[in-house]
Formats: sequence, structure tokens, C-alpha cells
Amino acid sequence: MHFPTKKHVLLFAAALAFANSSVPSSTRAQTYPIDCAILLCLSGGWPAAIPCARARAEFIRRITPWPVEPPLQIWRCPMHVGFETPAPSERLHRLAGFNTRPAVTIAREIEALRLAQAVGHGADIDVSGSAFAFIRSIDVFDAYLSQGAVGEGEHCRRTAQIRHGSYDSTGQFRWRLASPDELPPAFEGNEGFGTVCPRIGTRAVFVDWKDSEGTYGFEQVNY
Repeated sequence: MHFPTKKHVLLFAAALAFANSSVPSSTRAQTYPIDCAILLCLSGGWPAAIPCARARAEFIRRITPWPVEPPLQIWRCPMHVGFETPAPSERLHRLAGFNTRPAVTIAREIEALRLAQAVGHGADIDVSGSAFAFIRSIDVFDAYLSQGAVGEGEHCRRTAQIRHGSYDSTGQFRWRLASPDELPPAFEGNEGFGTVCPRIGTRAVFVDWKDSEGTYGFEQVNY
């Protein structure tokens, strides 16, 4: 099973942009499931095309507090459809706007984000193989770090509250508690935490990923 290359994603995005240009602006956002576009554009390294820019904007919006949502909600991209071509790329192409039938839509659920709780559902096809490894590469860190000297004895007070969100082999998203040591090297605002006692006050949501070719990317939203 092979996922589309960046060239294929660019061709998809160009075709989708052309098809979308003939739709009234008030309804363009509903012409394809956004999570199908996120899935395809993320795998291709977020090509510089309007549909992929919109998909990336939604990907980042979802981690912008509050609440913090899974950036990819794969259960909103129904891929288990009876197409004559079973290839994942073809499924996504059609779901994301190439088919002439009405787009598949799923009602938005209200989901509580509790520690160690699964959010949403998994994919409706098998995504456990290497072709979908980029899904499992996505990590979300919702972090609050505080450090500073207090009192006459200059006691160092430290507080760390960190949730780590990740995807399992089915594409389901789960939260768990994490430690400051698990924050990725690209995370900014934890420099010196746990050392001599520089003053730190950081609240941020951080997401990183690798595309289907292994290229690393990340975004951090401070608040």
C-alpha cells in the first residue's frame, strides 16, 4: 500500500482548487470533508496550495486553546466506501472533492477531553500499516510550566502540568499525563526547567509530525 507523493498531493490540490472556484463562497468550505484534505495534505508535507493551506489552518486551529482538539479527526473522513478502486489515494481524492456526488458529512459531536480518555473514533479502514505511519507520528502537548524562587530562603517552586495526545494504530486519539522530559526539543519555553531555577512561565500547545517521506514539522501556540 502506497500513499501519494508530494507531486500527487499538489495535483490533487490544484484540481480541488479549480473545482472549488466555481462554488459560491458561502458553501465552498462544505464541498469536501476537511479531515480528508488534512490527511492527504499532511502526508504530502503541506504543499503550497490553497486547499492545503485551508487544511493546515484548520489543523492548527484545533490545537488553539480552548478546548484543545485532536488536530486530525480521521473518523470524520469516511474512507470505507465501495469505490471500484481500493487505493487510499483514490478514496481520498474522491472524498475530498473529485466526485460529483454530494460530499459526505458527519455531524459534529460534543466530546469531553479528559485525561487518558480516547477522543472520537478510529479510522473506518485499516491504518495500522507503514503507509499511514505519518498519522501515528502526530504528537500534541498541552503544557503549563511554572518555575521561580519564592520565600526568604529562595526556595525553587516548580509546577508542571502536561498532557500528551497521540494516535494509536486505529487512528484513535488519546490523552495521557506526561512529564517535562517528554517535551520535544523544538518546544520553546522550558529552557532551564528543573535546573538552577530561572524564572519560567509557559502555557502552550505544541504539535509536531512527520510527513510520508519522514520530513519533520511542528507548530507551537502560546497563550
